[in-house]
Formats: sequence, structure tokens, C-alpha cells
Amino acid sequence: MVIFTQFYFKRLKIESMKILVCISNVPDTTSKINFTEGDTKFDTNGVQFVINPNDEFGLTRAMWFKEKQGATVHVASVGTATTEPTIRKALAIGADEAIRVNAEPTDGFFVAQQLASIAKDGAYDLIIAGRESIDYNGGMVPGILSTLLDMNFVNTCISLEVDGTNATAQREIDGGKETISTTLPLIIGGQKGLVEESDLRIPNMRGIMMARKKQLNVVEPVAADKATMDVKFEKPAAKGAVKLVDADKVDELISLLHNEAKVI
Repeated sequence: MVIFTQFYFKRLKIESMKILVCISNVPDTTSKINFTEGDTKFDTNGVQFVINPNDEFGLTRAMWFKEKQGATVHVASVGTATTEPTIRKALAIGADEAIRVNAEPTDGFFVAQQLASIAKDGAYDLIIAGRESIDYNGGMVPGILSTLLDMNFVNTCISLEVDGTNATAQREIDGGKETISTTLPLIIGGQKGLVEESDLRIPNMRGIMMARKKQLNVVEPVAADKATMDVKFEKPAAKGAVKLVDADKVDELISLLHNEAKVI
């Protein structure tokens, strides 16, 4: 009986789900955004960077699989050494290991090819990516990644359950929600709703200390194409001054809406 129990736990450990969470390093939404070199380069001076919110929802869901089902969780990011504080935060939240591709993530197709190379080497059962990053909002990476890896894909995912090799996902569609049954290996493009905002985790002191001892592997990028390039950045036009109209001057309000705002 003792021998059987030891074998059972060893087998369970071997067959536990292996998860890769793709992390993007993005500016905090409270940061003031500026551009340099004739509005062709993003100015990072004074900008606070964080885990992309859509990725953070995915990381939190991965941690649930780790705690409830014994999954192993790795995180991967494409970026220079300046992104390591963000990656360390993911380790402090509870990821087991991290991989950083030492390259500037200037193009979604390029990033997807780097992540695909990592995924092939790691033989992951589940890959969780955010549906888009909040800096460029390209929304390309998870879909391209699924094509490169020939894996099942669910985008705009707001719920995910895994039982063995079977998965049930729910995603947002126009006018409602759609529930999908599929199998591992699987890629999802996660977003708000994958977990509750109240479930998002802030690293505690113990997690921060443990993160210092966890493995952060730096790998050089594989040869890959870049399908797009940034030509110029432009800030939204400043909002015009507000005109206040007395409540009893309805004719004046109608005239302004018709002649100036041109909405009626």
C-alpha cells in the first residue's frame, strides 16, 4: 500500500498541467505619455511599467490551476532588461519560472514567433495570453501564436475550466456570451472577467523574497520577420471648451447642437 501511494503521487506530479503565461510590459494607465524624435519614438522617461492588465487576469487564473490542480506555471515575455522588474512581479505572485526573450517587442508578429519558439521547447498544455496589450492594442499575438503552434484557440475568454485534457471556456461575443468545449493543448486570449478584479494578487513580502531565488532565463531571439513598423505617433486632439447654456434657453441649445456640434 505504501509503494502504491508513492507511485500514485509521483505519477500525478508527472501528469500535472504545464501552463505558459505570456506577459507584456506596458505603461501604467496613469502615466503621462509623450513622444520624441519627431513623434516617432515613445518616451519612457518617468513612465511606470506594469504587467499588462489582460495578462494579469490570465496569470491569476493560472495561479488558481496551480493551487487547485497542481499545475506548473511559467511566464514568458519579450523585452530588454528593463522589463525584468515586471517579470519578477509575476514570479512574486507565484509563477514557478520565467523566460525573457532579449529583444525589443516592436511588432506583434515578431513577438508571436518568439513566444512560439519558447512554447515548442516547453511542451505546454495551456498557453494563456491577454487578448491585447493596453499600449498598442494590436490584439494580434494570441491568434498568430495559435496558428504557428497549430493549437486550439479561444479569444476574448472570460471563463476557463480544465478537467484532465478537456477544457470548457466562455468568451464574449456581440450581444452575449458563448460557451465552448475543447481539448488541450489550448491557447486563450484572456481578458477582464477571467477572474474577478478582487482576486488579482499583490505580491507579499514572502513572495518577493522567494522571487529572488526563482529562475529567470534570458534567451536570445530566434530569427523572425517583422510584419509592421511604427511610422509616427499622434496624441488625441485636445477637447474643446465647454459651453454652458441656461436651462430656459432651449432655442440657443438647439442652434448650437445644429450649427456648431452638427449632431442634429
